Amino acid sequence: MVELTDRKLHLVKKALAIATLAIESKPGPFQSASDQADVKTLLDELIVSDTELEHYARAARIAVSVEPD
Repeated sequence: MVELTDRKLHLVKKALAIATLAIESKPGPFQSASDQADVKTLLDELIVSDTELEHYARAARIAVSVEPD
C-alpha cells in the first residue's frame, strides 16, 4: 500500500476535491450519487479543518474553471 504523506497526500486531497466538483457538475443520469458520496467521505476523512477544506475546494474550482475565483 502507498503511504500518503506530504506531497502525495496533498495531490490526493486536490484530486478528490476536483473529482467532487466534476461529479457535481454532471446533473441527471450521468451523476453518480454513490461515487459522489464516497469521494466526499474519503475527502472528509483526509481533511483536518474547514479552512483546509476551503483551500482544496478553491483549488478545485480554479483547476476546473481555469479562472481564479
